[in-house]
Amino acid sequence: MNTALLMLEFQNDYFPNGRIPLDKSLEACAKAEVILHACREKKLLIIHAQHISTHPDATYFLPCTKGTDFYSSVQPVKNETIIKKHYPNSFKDTILLNHLIKNQINHLVICGMMTQAAIDATVRAAYDLGFSCTVIQDACTARQLEFNHTVITAQNVHYAFLAALQPTYATVISSEDFLQRSGARIAAVA
Repeated sequence: MNTALLMLEFQNDYFPNGRIPLDKSLEACAKAEVILHACREKKLLIIHAQHISTHPDATYFLPCTKGTDFYSSVQPVKNETIIKKHYPNSFKDTILLNHLIKNQINHLVICGMMTQAAIDATVRAAYDLGFSCTVIQDACTARQLEFNHTVITAQNVHYAFLAALQPTYATVISSEDFLQRSGARIAAVA
């Protein structure tokens, strides 16, 4: 299997002091940072998806704001691809599919923000396009939702969306399991 790491929307607006901070964003990012370093060590193809809002009523990921910048601990480095996107689905109107085909990738390891938006939409699209996916469950996070005047906690949203992806659309595992299965030598990032 030819694997790539897909880092979805690790952008400032989702972190403390951002326009829409997510539940446990720092914790999820710390786990993603470990995965990112392990994948760099293994010389995997690494792709960072950056959401720039084009919706006229948008309140976050506004063009030309610091909120769209990548969070400091998971910044892309030279030779890592940045995909700019305008929708939750990272394939919609982007170069992602062509980039994966060009690099003969058939398996995606996915970390990111938000479980109920970018993670869900991208994983389902990837599956429909023939990719196998592994979602690192503790390197993703969600936000609280409300439906019919009922508040759904961020943790319940996160778990519900991950449960809906597994097993059809993705294998959902912890960062620790991923590191063990991949034989990565990195156990933690200082």
